[in-house]
Parts: sequence; structure tokens; C-alpha cells
Amino acid sequence: MLTVTKKPPVPHRQFLGLALFILAMAQLVISLDYNIVYVALPSIGAGVGFSGQDLQWVVSAYVVANGGFLLLGGRATDLFGRRRMFVLGALLYAGSSLIGGLSESAGVLVTVRAVQGIGGALLFPATLSLINTVYAEGPGRNRALAVWGAAGAGGLCFGSLLGGVLVEAFGWPSVFFVNVPLAGAIALAGRVLFPADGPRAGKRQVDLAGALTATGGITLMVFVLVSGPEAGWGSGSVLGGAALSLVLLTLFAVVEKRSRDPLVPARLFAHRGLVMAMGVTALYSATFSSVAYFLTLYFQSVHGYSAFATGLAFLVPAVVVAAGTQVGGRAVSSFGTRRILVGGMVLGAVGAAALGLALTHDGPYPMLLPGIVLLGLGQGAAWTGMWIAASSGIAPGDQGIASGMASTTLQVGGAVGLAALIAVTRVGGPGLSGDGLLDGIRTALFVIAGGICCGVPVALGLRRSATP
Repeated sequence: MLTVTKKPPVPHRQFLGLALFILAMAQLVISLDYNIVYVALPSIGAGVGFSGQDLQWVVSAYVVANGGFLLLGGRATDLFGRRRMFVLGALLYAGSSLIGGLSESAGVLVTVRAVQGIGGALLFPATLSLINTVYAEGPGRNRALAVWGAAGAGGLCFGSLLGGVLVEAFGWPSVFFVNVPLAGAIALAGRVLFPADGPRAGKRQVDLAGALTATGGITLMVFVLVSGPEAGWGSGSVLGGAALSLVLLTLFAVVEKRSRDPLVPARLFAHRGLVMAMGVTALYSATFSSVAYFLTLYFQSVHGYSAFATGLAFLVPAVVVAAGTQVGGRAVSSFGTRRILVGGMVLGAVGAAALGLALTHDGPYPMLLPGIVLLGLGQGAAWTGMWIAASSGIAPGDQGIASGMASTTLQVGGAVGLAALIAVTRVGGPGLSGDGLLDGIRTALFVIAGGICCGVPVALGLRRSATP
């Protein structure tokens, strides 16, 4: 008699390791895709025929679409399933990247970047929600978030180096083609590895009116913040976008108040840890995340680094930020989320100020290292701590929308912060160079240091009982 033996299930420990690898790779793709096009912009402009003013939309289209769709992506994760949204987001990345590499039209390329942004708006909350449900709250989840955060830090900084290598060797389409096998493999692995999503629980419905008004309002808000410094804050497109955004967000508030199953449940605003974490993510992105913009200007416009040399210069910050995420993840169990967040911000503020003092016209790169190390360690520790705070005490069925809420404030905070810093320092002004540009970059780092300090009282607002 033929005996059929069942394939033994993957051991739980092995599953957790494989799951973390796939989730970290997804975060790597998200951050890599955001950053890799920067060094390719001149080649893209020449190859596709962008005007100098429109070239910024290769970056901005991603930011606007991503920021606008994060709330919807988070709620879709809760309603339709984490695995489904994970796979869909990765497939959107793969498909749009393939079209982007083949495109010969500026309009198509901007559309592709917007679709990539939507893919990120689905993939990011799905990835974070999977971490927060696969791994139990406590040390295991903290370690997983630290690894996930390190992968994101690596993607942001190694993206510049990888982009420089690819553009020089294969041309600008390669920065799109590289995503195709990576995102495709992640989609396949997620489909095979993660447990199947069950049917939608109960009678929960999609809040279509809330989704449309929130997505439209936030998308327009990010559009205004991104295009304002370039187009002028008094331009018709900026003023019109701001007015329509305000109308849509007001309608969103009315819709949510009357909805039986709102896109953003009001009960989550009573969760102090989540609200404080949203404030921290906004300040984090407005300050820490803006440093790369000003350092890129310093390396390329003040010191004349090539795209490849600029990528090399970001290797040390990448490694230090990744180390900071690991230190933060492990230290949370001993000191608590609140202390790690405060410590990371204080360290980051000191590092930003030290980095500002070290900037000179002819100073060697090693002079920057003390500030880079302090800033990077603080940035990494704060990154891990704020996502632990955002997920702690949240029910599994709300992890997606909680991730979407915190990541939306991250995107909006980054757009507000960078626009404000450019306006204050005027580094984006025409013809600014030499001493004026260096003074503007240095001022930006001092303002960033002060802004990071403003995050300390917000972090202190976390309840001690709510921090593991």
C-alpha cells in the first residue's frame, strides 16, 4: 500500500527568519526606489527631453502619490488582507519599473513614478502590519523592526551609490530595470511564505467617500508643499491646490464623523502612544530626513563631487544609521521606548550641530565624521523607537491603518520640513553659490538641530506604561 507523507511544515523559528528577510527586502526596495533616481536625473533629462523645471517631477510624482495614498493603503491592508496588499504593492513596483525603463516620453515617466508611489503606499503599511502581527509585541518585534529599519537606511544611502554605478555603466533606464527582478521576487516570496488572508471579517465596508476625500486632500497638500518652493507660494497652481486640499480634508472630517465604518476610526485618536508617535514621525522626517538633501548639495555643489563620489560619501551615514537601528531595537527592552526616542533625538541634535560647524569650502571628509556618527546613531535609534511606539497596544485588525496614519505624517512632515528649510535658507534660489550656498547649508543644519530638539517633549508625551 502506497503511503503518502505530508511535507513537514516550516519550523516556526525558520519561518520568522525567512519572513523577516522578505519584509526587510521589501523595505529595501521601497527606500532604494525613492532614492536611486536622484543621481540619474541629469541623464533622464537629457535622454527623455525634460525641461529643467519639469525634471523635479521625476522625484515629486513619487512623493505626492505615495503621501496621498498611504491612509488608503493602510486601511486596505486591514480590510482586504496583509498578504494581498503586500503582493499587489510589490507587483506595482515591478510592472511600473519595467515600463519606466522602456519609456521614451516625459509624461509616461512621471506617470510611472506616480504608480511606483502608489505601490509604496500599499507595500509600506502592509510590510509594517505584517511585522506587527507576525512578531509578538516585545523584544521579538523590536528586533524585527530594527532589522527592517536597517534595511530602509541602507536603501536610502546605498541607492545613491548604486544609482551612480548603474547610470555610468548601463545608462539611466537601468535604475528602473533593477527594481523589476527585486520586486518580482518579493511578490512571489510573499505569496508563498505568508499565511493566506481570510475573508473580510464581519460587515466592515470600504469607506469610499472617506477614501476619496482623504486621498485627494492629502495628495493635493503634498503637491502644494513639494511644488511651492519651485513654482512660488503665490502661484495659481499652489493657491488653488491649497484651497481644494482644505475643502477635501474638511469634507473628509465630516464624512468620517458620520460613517459607520470610517477610514480612520476615531478610537485610534484616543490611543496616546499612536498620536505621540505620529507627532514624532512628522518631526523626524522634517529634520533627520532633510539632512541628505543638504549634504548632497554640499558634496556636489560646494566640493564638486561626481554622482559616484557622492554615493561613496553616503556609505558611512548608511552604515551608522543601520547600526543605530540595531542599538535602538535592543536597548528598548532595557530602557523603554520613550528614553530611546529622547536619547536618539538628543544625540541627533548634537550631531547635526557638530556637522554644521564642520562644513567648510576645503575641509576634508574626515572632519565631518564626528557629526555624521552622532547624527546617524541618533537617527537610527529614533527610527526604530518611533515605529515601536506607533504599533504598541494596537489591535491586529487596526495595525494597517495605524501604520498608514504614522507613515502619512512621516511623508507630510518631510514635505513641510524640506519646504520650510529651503525657504528659510534660500539654498534653492537661482544663482546661489560659493559662500552664500555654504552659509545656507550650514544654517539648515543648525535649524535641523533645533527642530530635532522640539521632538523631545513630544516623545516625553508617551506614557511610561505604553512603552515596552
